[in-house]
Amino acid sequence: MTAPDPHHLDPELERQVAERTAALTELVAHLMSCWDDERRLLARKLHDSLGSSMTALTMHLGLLSKGLTDPKAIDRAGQMKSLLSGIIDTNRAVQLTLWNDKLEFLGIKAALAELVSEFGQEHGITARVSLPDDDEAYPRAQGVALLRCAEEGLRNALDHGKARTVDVILDDDGEQLMMTVRNDGAGLACPAAPESLQCHGLRLLRERARALGGTVKLAPLDEGGTALTMILPRAQDQ
Repeated sequence: MTAPDPHHLDPELERQVAERTAALTELVAHLMSCWDDERRLLARKLHDSLGSSMTALTMHLGLLSKGLTDPKAIDRAGQMKSLLSGIIDTNRAVQLTLWNDKLEFLGIKAALAELVSEFGQEHGITARVSLPDDDEAYPRAQGVALLRCAEEGLRNALDHGKARTVDVILDDDGEQLMMTVRNDGAGLACPAAPESLQCHGLRLLRERARALGGTVKLAPLDEGGTALTMILPRAQDQ
């Protein structure tokens, strides 16, 4: 009597596993879409309400300051202006963390260019971006996934790799999109099992890509450093 192959699953069990996997992938995609919509809505509210109010207060304070003659009052008004300016900057930073409005209004190229430039300036490292020549418009879900990949790659380079140079590269060959974030850091974010992407941020990124029919890979580079790569099939129904 032939012993059953422990690696061979019953066809019915395989079907059930495939159905459950597809259902979970669809659920994750729905949850991420809802999460993105909520972040976008919150960022818009911060811009329309708090941001507008702070800007209006700054303008009113400026008008009131013109009539001041007491040096102490003038100094106090200057302090208030600085405080309001700091609140406006913080509000803007929170908005960008929640949702990059350039992605929606100007496209993924503008969003990536701003993200990489500001990241390099803020952390004092060399951050470069390479983008396709053509100004293609991608579905929002793909744009968000690409932007999240860039954000995760930059975060990984800074927090885990201690990199001094990071390159963010977006390629589009007409059939697929490939986002690569390369750094010259010391190691992987998940050295024990880089291919399985056990870190939560990377696991979420992998599920986001899977929901769009794509893949994510984190791997060491031969010349040192690491590369985070997301590949998505080019959407044809834009």
